[in-house]
Amino acid sequence: MAAAPRARRINIPLRRVTLVCGAMLFVLLAKVTYIQAFSSVRLGEDPRNHRMMIARFDGPRGEIMLRDGTVIAASRDNGAGLFRYRRVYPQGPLYAPVTGHISLYGESGLEKAEDAVLSGRDPYVRVRSLVNGIDRGATLELTIDGRAQLAAYEALRATGRPGAVVAINPNTGAILALASFPSYDPNVYTTFDSAQLDSVDTRLRGDPGNPLLNRALQQSYPPGSAFKVVTSAAALSSGKYSPAAKVDAPVELRLPGTDTYLRNSGGSTCGDGDPPLAYAFKVSCNTPFAKIGLELGQGALRKQAEAFGFNADDLTVPLPVARSVYPQGMNRAQTAMSALGQFDDRVTPIMIAMISAAVANDGVLMRPYLVAEARLADGTVIRDAEPARYRRALDKDEANRLTAMMVTVTRPGGTGEAAVLPGIDVAAKTGTAENTAVGRDHAVFTGFAPAAKPRVAVGVLVEGGGAGGQVAAPIAKAVMRALLEDSG
Repeated sequence: MAAAPRARRINIPLRRVTLVCGAMLFVLLAKVTYIQAFSSVRLGEDPRNHRMMIARFDGPRGEIMLRDGTVIAASRDNGAGLFRYRRVYPQGPLYAPVTGHISLYGESGLEKAEDAVLSGRDPYVRVRSLVNGIDRGATLELTIDGRAQLAAYEALRATGRPGAVVAINPNTGAILALASFPSYDPNVYTTFDSAQLDSVDTRLRGDPGNPLLNRALQQSYPPGSAFKVVTSAAALSSGKYSPAAKVDAPVELRLPGTDTYLRNSGGSTCGDGDPPLAYAFKVSCNTPFAKIGLELGQGALRKQAEAFGFNADDLTVPLPVARSVYPQGMNRAQTAMSALGQFDDRVTPIMIAMISAAVANDGVLMRPYLVAEARLADGTVIRDAEPARYRRALDKDEANRLTAMMVTVTRPGGTGEAAVLPGIDVAAKTGTAENTAVGRDHAVFTGFAPAAKPRVAVGVLVEGGGAGGQVAAPIAKAVMRALLEDSG
């Protein structure tokens, strides 16, 4: 009988130990469940996870190709070794701003933005691939036109200066060319030699030309007089102006509240000092547009700029696009300068093209996109792009009147004569954007063709290029010619 109390005394701590062990087991199972259910993706994407790194190159990724079938990114069997497949980019620097690259360090460009589809990790791609017995990711067919891309890249390279070109089909939003210079060869990133890869990455990141920067989408610049398209749109939509309306164009204009005088380019006069708006636009006078900006006010200018897509953060193509900015909180002098595309106005090269694309499409801006379709290796289309409206920038009548004004820019005496195409009316606006950072103005061009039935809108920016009509316009001409000849 004396043993019973002793047993009870022993059982009490045993029960406590059992409860503690049970609680610890529950916590352990809960942690394992959390890791497997909620943290698997994060752990799988951790660059320190060598298992996932090996798996990334264990099978072939889908190809990336142009609309004519030209392959610009593919997987090649690497033979023996830890990593079985190596990515190759046959066109090298030409398409690097589009494709980006995939390496032991990670991905960039479309290789990153469309990784789930290219790798086959996308749930829909995975299911369809299993059903159809396919062992690779989906192929992407892009909207890019090879002739236009080559024309853009070669024309940029000929200037010897950094810059970017974007061409868009204004009717659909399909991106026809997206070039950035200087560029880099993405093949140098596909090595599996970590020491070599580290050396390449260090060299390219330290290059003063910044070849890894996608200037077409990720860099913003002052738009200069190309912004006069936006100011003119605001003027026309206000009902206070028409292309034939006389505008006050003094030789110099004192900016309100300052001792600074604004002058036209080269200190020249603007017609007889009281020219039609269309003439001031054609020869790109500064003083009348500054006065228009002062009369309309920054609120009206901002509303019009935002109708074109300024100050928006919702644009991907699917590559991310930097914000184009029309500033707030300006005084009157700053407002006057903003009407000329100066002060703190900032614009990406794709936005420069989008401005013209909106005018070309009767005032409707379509959402830009790069991927036309995604399909499995057996030809099954799993995703097909559908053109979508992005913004209503201005109404049809205003777009038609603005088009007529833009056509005069490429006529004799206009600033955009260098963009003329034989037998084709080209609508355009040039810009020479002040840039104190490098001490030399940027060359800017926005335009579209044919003016009556537009098939291409182009935006060009050359850093430190000088006059837009002399440097950027010929680049746009080369791209438009390649596209219009290609489409017949």
